[in-house]
Amino acid sequence: MNNNSTTDNGRLRLWRGVALVAGVFSLVICSLVIANYIQLQRLDPVNTEVINSLVERLSDHPNDNELRTEIRELDLLARKAYFTNQWQIRFGGYLLLMGIAILMIALQMIRMGSKTDPEVPAGKPFNVLRYQQKTRRWVAISGIWLVLVTLAIAVVTHQEMENKFAKAAIASNAKSNMVIPGEKSSVSEETEQPQEVPAADAEVKVVEKKPEVSKATKEKEENNIIEEKKAVSKPVISKKVFDYPTKAMKVNYPSFRGPGGNGIAYQNNIPTQWDGASGKNILWKTSIPLHGYNSPVIWGDKVFLSGADANNREIYCFNRKTGKVVWTAKADNITDSPAKAPGVTDDTGHAAASVTTDGKRVCAIFSNGDVLAVDMKGKRVWARNLGVPSNHYGHSSSLVMVEDKLIVQYDHRKSAQVMALAVQTGETLWKTERKVKISWASPVVVGTTEGAEVLLSADPFIASYNASTGEELWKLDCMSGEVGPSVAYADGIVFALNEYASLVAIKAGPEPEILWEAEDYLSDVPSPVATEKYLFVATSYGLVVCYDAKTGEQYWEKEFDKGFYASPVLVDGKIYLLDRDGIMHIFKPDNKFVAVSDPSLGEKSVCTPAFSDGHIYIRAGKNLYCIGK
Repeated sequence: MNNNSTTDNGRLRLWRGVALVAGVFSLVICSLVIANYIQLQRLDPVNTEVINSLVERLSDHPNDNELRTEIRELDLLARKAYFTNQWQIRFGGYLLLMGIAILMIALQMIRMGSKTDPEVPAGKPFNVLRYQQKTRRWVAISGIWLVLVTLAIAVVTHQEMENKFAKAAIASNAKSNMVIPGEKSSVSEETEQPQEVPAADAEVKVVEKKPEVSKATKEKEENNIIEEKKAVSKPVISKKVFDYPTKAMKVNYPSFRGPGGNGIAYQNNIPTQWDGASGKNILWKTSIPLHGYNSPVIWGDKVFLSGADANNREIYCFNRKTGKVVWTAKADNITDSPAKAPGVTDDTGHAAASVTTDGKRVCAIFSNGDVLAVDMKGKRVWARNLGVPSNHYGHSSSLVMVEDKLIVQYDHRKSAQVMALAVQTGETLWKTERKVKISWASPVVVGTTEGAEVLLSADPFIASYNASTGEELWKLDCMSGEVGPSVAYADGIVFALNEYASLVAIKAGPEPEILWEAEDYLSDVPSPVATEKYLFVATSYGLVVCYDAKTGEQYWEKEFDKGFYASPVLVDGKIYLLDRDGIMHIFKPDNKFVAVSDPSLGEKSVCTPAFSDGHIYIRAGKNLYCIGK
């Protein structure tokens, strides 16, 4: 009996120790969370007002390069402060809950292990016991209130940081109107040095003294040559590249950034001269009922757009030749659709993602996760809700089709995934979970020897998926931050970039590898475009850069007055790049900058244009424009 009593006392001492440690640990975490909140009120880690004041100074002194650099560095520090603070709050909350849980378990074990005090007559002993009970009760109540207040402060701090960061993002957008060039790369500086190179047709003779070799070595070399000849003589069977985009897709313009979303259009006779002020080559201009930042999509004689606000979501069909509205399809009465639209920022809105079509169906997705599919006459085929996106700016990944599949990139805070929906019915054909952070990039589909591949960009990796099955084919860790630009693809190379990360050229395949990297000129919104020879990168702060696609050598950089949100498109042997003031910069895809023209629309725009049958279609403000000869 004495042994049992000793064991029980030992267990009680152990649980009292655990309770003491858990209580002190929880108290420390509470103190840190509260201190973090007080510090947030005293010092603004995002420095919104500082960024705004510097932007105002820059507008007065546009040639102050030191000030430009300071703005970019401060913007980077603001983003890092935001992510660090969010991580600290979440991690602190988890630790606090864990500490409280351990404390509660320990207290329960102590209560169960303690002997019940015998009944005592009225008197002083009884009052002492009641005093102890009241003390413990008030300590427990105070502790519970402290924990609740701490958790509330953590939630408020988390929300306040998001609001501060949203303001900083708005300041950053204002900054992007200023031209803030980066420093030249070392490759560029080296290529500026003139070097003497022999002419291509010049005869160059090299005399090399060959070392003497033994007879055995000669026989071995001869045998190797014979084996190589045998290997060469064998027929090489190469896999056929999957036919994507199809001929029908190339004739039309079925998705954001053209067929497959790769920034390449297959149209001819595209105009290079127009003027919005005088109306030159402006064939028509039509008002769009609801706001949106998505780009036009074209099939046959129809142009499609979507628009939305907090209460309404719609798809529009315009006559491509006259601009008249043919029909409007509403995304309403959808099962599981939320009663209230999620919060979005003004520069994203509720209809940022572009629609897509295969000539039979038109599909659109909105900020609340509603997906709507209609036929070419605007009649609803199916509709469903994918779940409300957990996204602090708003959903903006556009849609793309592969055969009978609608590809949706749905990388959000609570659930990151890519999925394929049946175009005819809307049912989920496959869904692949992704261990990535929120991404605002859009999927790009390309045809390879492995079939149709879906290329996605997000923090922390670039990945490829089989469009038929959703199987992950390969991935490579190389991204970070809030990824907005989509990838570009040409000749087996994937090009990806993001501001505060890097520009990478990846040799695609089962064993992907980085061919080259650059860090000087990066984009946070526009996507790049590539050919077999060249890569072209546009930045939101007004710089355009040309690289050798295979080596990364920088050929040229061009500085423009305004920044870019629209992505460059290669069409009709030229690159069309629309700046935020509505000026289209047209230039040759060459290793030297050759300007073609700079026609002005006369209205600001952040949307990538669409091309079809000798015409250009541009969404600007509340209007849709058609430009033609």
